[in-house]
Amino acid sequence: MALKIRLTRVGTTHQPHYRVVVAEARSRRDGDPVEVIGTYDPRTKGKQVNLKLDRVDYWLSKGALPSDTLNSMIKKARRAVPAATA
Repeated sequence: MALKIRLTRVGTTHQPHYRVVVAEARSRRDGDPVEVIGTYDPRTKGKQVNLKLDRVDYWLSKGALPSDTLNSMIKKARRAVPAATA
């Protein structure tokens, strides 16, 4: 069972909203995920991505591969965490 960390769309037409999910690689885009680990709202100003980084780390340790888009979002989220806690 190959797992991917990717986006699934839940928004309406012209109002996109996404969930960051862990899903099987061969399942459809909006299929049943294994776990929801965050959200992404491209229409908001400021913080657009909410990720549970502990769950991201867990799934990465289990062999889940992030999509290219999620890979960059995870990097940005990791850079934002130390600034918020300092």
